[in-house]
Amino acid sequence: MEQQLCLSPTDGDTLSNPSSYRRLVGQLIYLTVTRPDIVFAVHVLSRFMHEPRTTHMDAAIRVLRYLKGSPGKGILLSSTSDLHIRGYCDADWGSCPTTRRSVTAEAEYRSLADLSCELQWLKALFADLGHLQHAPMTVYCDNQSALYIAENPVYHERAKHIELDCHFLRERVQSNFLLPLHIPTSMQVADVFTKPLGHALFHHHICKLGVVDLHAPP
Repeated sequence: MEQQLCLSPTDGDTLSNPSSYRRLVGQLIYLTVTRPDIVFAVHVLSRFMHEPRTTHMDAAIRVLRYLKGSPGKGILLSSTSDLHIRGYCDADWGSCPTTRRSVTAEAEYRSLADLSCELQWLKALFADLGHLQHAPMTVYCDNQSALYIAENPVYHERAKHIELDCHFLRERVQSNFLLPLHIPTSMQVADVFTKPLGHALFHHHICKLGVVDLHAPP
């Protein structure tokens, strides 16, 4: 998806045959299971299923061109991995031109709490598979305020409106279940799921996610 592209429900002309757009996006949704590099683009396109327009179809065709140029890309599960779980969290709801949702510390903190729930499920799954996670699972966040709330009880009094998330996440930090660390925005892998990125940064992040092109020369 183009880096500065902001799709809206009113841009462009209404498609004369919206079912073609809906079928295309529906097929792309299934493909996101094995192609995390298109998750954000497909998420944006799926917002306009009720009344797709020409600009939305153009963006969908761009995704198809990208897929045609990289048919061998997918997640590589390396046999030499250390199997240590690491998580990245981010929130960028304010980039949506329709809703203008918050990008404050509250949004970042809630994404951190949601991530801890996912990591708890993954830890239980790994245990069922016979691999216990003894070390704290590392989580990376690029918002310092969210990390302060997670690590310092003093900040909880300033965030009573998110009290449940505070207690939930703080308990997991205190029990060494999670180790929250700051990461520069330029290294935030989760950005690939929250915003359109430039070519170089996009490919850097998907490589960090373990996405490789099996057809590329060694």
